[in-house]
Amino acid sequence: MSTNDKPTRRQLAYLRSLASQRGQTFQYPTTKTQASREIERLLKGEPDSRLERAIEREQGYEITSQDLDATRVREDETSGWGSSARWGS
Repeated sequence: MSTNDKPTRRQLAYLRSLASQRGQTFQYPTTKTQASREIERLLKGEPDSRLERAIEREQGYEITSQDLDATRVREDETSGWGSSARWGS
């Protein structure tokens, strides 16, 4: 792959902007063609309203600020510290 095949800064900036507007993610492109395809895909989607984006930001903050992570190890599940730590029973 030559340096000419890499996506342009303008394409990448546009991708980030579109993804943010539509509340979606995208696969990071390695070529200009991939970037163009991702742009086309995102353009087909409807943009979120400002209200929807604000609600998602607020809810995202609430979720990360609470202990809702099922894989998180809680203090009452273990005893000890470091190499002497053990699972509680």
